[in-house]
Amino acid sequence: MEPRRAGVIAGGVLLAVAVVLTALNLRPAITSVGPLLGEMRDGLGASSIWAGVLTTLPGLCFAAAGMAAPLLARRFGIGSAIGAALAVLTAGLLLRVLDGPYVVLGGTLVATAGIALINVLIPVVIKDSFPARIGMMTGVYTAALQGGGALGSALTPPLDTALGGWRQALGSWAVLAGIAFFAWILAARGTGRAPRPEVSATGSSRSLLRVPLAWIVTIFFGLQAFLAYVVMGWLPQVLMDAGVSKGDAGLLLGLISIIAVPISLVVPPVAARQGSQSMWIVALGLCGFAGMVGLLVAPAAVPLLWSVLVGLGMSVFSLGLTVIALRARSGEDTARLSGMAQGFGYLLAALGPFLFGTLHDVTGGWTVPWLVMLAVYVAQIAFGFLAGRRRYI
Repeated sequence: MEPRRAGVIAGGVLLAVAVVLTALNLRPAITSVGPLLGEMRDGLGASSIWAGVLTTLPGLCFAAAGMAAPLLARRFGIGSAIGAALAVLTAGLLLRVLDGPYVVLGGTLVATAGIALINVLIPVVIKDSFPARIGMMTGVYTAALQGGGALGSALTPPLDTALGGWRQALGSWAVLAGIAFFAWILAARGTGRAPRPEVSATGSSRSLLRVPLAWIVTIFFGLQAFLAYVVMGWLPQVLMDAGVSKGDAGLLLGLISIIAVPISLVVPPVAARQGSQSMWIVALGLCGFAGMVGLLVAPAAVPLLWSVLVGLGMSVFSLGLTVIALRARSGEDTARLSGMAQGFGYLLAALGPFLFGTLHDVTGGWTVPWLVMLAVYVAQIAFGFLAGRRRYI
């Protein structure tokens, strides 16, 4: 093998490793909070409104930073932008455990800003650096992302016990973020493959706000994120109110993310080779709908089954990212569609945890909140079916 070709292959492997390590950090900042939310409220003397704001912040931050990501990538390059975002994430994870409730909110805001930038830019990395393996790399990326979410929810309760408190448990996730930061810097410098957006053949001046398909993809992505953030933010509390222990509730939330790992590795590569991804999206959506019906009717009866079904439904996230890449023809259009879908989509998703918690406070139970979530699920399946059809923006 020629040295140059060997270097390219090694560089591609290093970049793939950096993408996986980065993906592992995109959920623990969020999923680690759910199992400890009650303990945090008691320790900080915080209100239920504070808890609602804390669980809503990621979606709001994802929306704002998601819209800014394409601009930052064009100005500084995608490699530099992702490296800076990982540094911001690490700093935010450390900051949020240093003081009182407002510092927790501020640190969470900083950490999720870094995550939001990465969310938008990684699909562009995959589109530009692995054009022949979009489905496979999207699957690997989303599997690592979901695996990181599972680690966050499953390991944080035992870390809380082992390290002596919620501050130490949440702060320990900064170590993983720091490792990803150094891996990304090494991959970007060593390979020369950290991609920059290319010029779209259709012209970058074209506004996606006037493209119906872009809005369909955006609404689909936003609705699935809406449901996902409700589950990540509130499911442990719902299960604990039904009599499930804190540890088991954390493990069940972790199971939901773990289920998405094999689905993400298998489904996107298969779906990407087909003309339409619609039936895959509908099938996973129906599984999630059934799981939420179970949580509405009898949450403590067979929580393991409900969690498996909800996990299958949340696996549609991998197809959401796949659709973003497949509905665009170029890296530049992918960046713009990714920014729009994740910017406006997460703005919609930010309403989820806040609305769910508010409905619970107003009604004094979980029935009305779950009924609203079921209505949202129907809409997600419908828009997902439309987004999965083979068309281009």
